Amino acid sequence: MRIAHAAMIATGAASADRVYISLFTPKECMANHPDRETVFGKAIADHLAVIATVEEQQDLLETIARVMASALHRGNTILWCGNGGSAGDSQHLAAEIVGRFRRERRGLPSIALTTDTSILTSIANDYGYEAVFARQVEAIAKPGDVLVGISTSGNSHNVICALEAARAHGVMTVAFTGEGGGRMGALADHLFAVSSRDTARIQEAHILAGHMLCDWLELDWVAAQAAAEAKEAGVL
Repeated sequence: MRIAHAAMIATGAASADRVYISLFTPKECMANHPDRETVFGKAIADHLAVIATVEEQQDLLETIARVMASALHRGNTILWCGNGGSAGDSQHLAAEIVGRFRRERRGLPSIALTTDTSILTSIANDYGYEAVFARQVEAIAKPGDVLVGISTSGNSHNVICALEAARAHGVMTVAFTGEGGGRMGALADHLFAVSSRDTARIQEAHILAGHMLCDWLELDWVAAQAAAEAKEAGVL
């Protein structure tokens, strides 16, 4: 039988006591106390298991990398969108492409659709939150661009709307999701679905995949630049 366990905590100078009620028995409270194995050990083991499945998707990741590289060489842009942690990933990966990942080279065009608060709030206010990315795709994206939609569930409505808008405008679509792909799976030209339903582990796989794509794009651009310079110098 569950028993409400009360703890009296003094507030000091106010001389008033606050009562915090726990709906767990003392035994349950003890059982839920964190320890190294259940927190760190389990997280590391689960992380490694999920990351091992990414190795099986190298062909897919190479295909996505080549699509992105071709877009950049044509002068197109890679766009990113997502909510919460996926918004953070969008900004992070766009920054790696515009700035640099590991190597010196010219800046490359990439935009996170998650950063301009005036745009986001005005669109949300006028059209609804589901339109915050789709409206930007309509305004910014050009045929031949690549849109990467990120959602651990694969069901984020505003990301789905963005993918739909992208397809209508001749933009290549990539989805980063969790297991199964959700509704986004049917809208993506290329679906990277992580074999997990644990949000944290999915996000860790997403950022690994994103970093590998950035590495490929940078190596590809540096190699192409070196080849062009050699050809111009008459070496090739």
